[in-house]
Amino acid sequence: MVAGVLAAVLTVPTVYAQKPPVNANAATIHEFKKRVDDYVALHKKLEATLPGLPKQATPQQVDAHERALGKLIQEARANAKPGDILIPAMQQFVRSILRPVFVGRAGAQIKDEITDREYKGSVTLAVNARYPDEVPVSTMPPQVLQSLPKLPEELEYRFILHNLILFDPHAHIIADFMEHAFN
Repeated sequence: MVAGVLAAVLTVPTVYAQKPPVNANAATIHEFKKRVDDYVALHKKLEATLPGLPKQATPQQVDAHERALGKLIQEARANAKPGDILIPAMQQFVRSILRPVFVGRAGAQIKDEITDREYKGSVTLAVNARYPDEVPVSTMPPQVLQSLPKLPEELEYRFILHNLILFDPHAHIIADFMEHAFN
């Protein structure tokens, strides 16, 4: 009996020594958040160099401020390209999250709302480009927002047709994008 207890005690540390399984997406999400934080730090640094908007800013003042900030970000990120923030592994993760949201009749209805069937034009996306003025800013379905990592106020998830973008509403630019987000 003593030998049995001793054997059981000796095997316990081996069980505790084993590492728990790692969530395969945790590293991807961590890297994505780091890149988002880097973008936000740059955004804040550049925005701090601009004169602040008055409390009762006119639409023209807001537009001028957005354009000035957008220009600064474009200059600072002159070499930015798709996938710099939404890295390929994050794009795969996002597609896996979105796929179940867009199945069936309810999913088709959500797609119709997002893709804005009223808009008949085409859109060429580019990192750091101004959000196209002719394209309505989409609303984001709660089912999508609940599933994606939370973003700071300097960035928002938006759809342009079938593409998911990281939208900087303060600069009115596309910080990054992924094509065919739910196809």
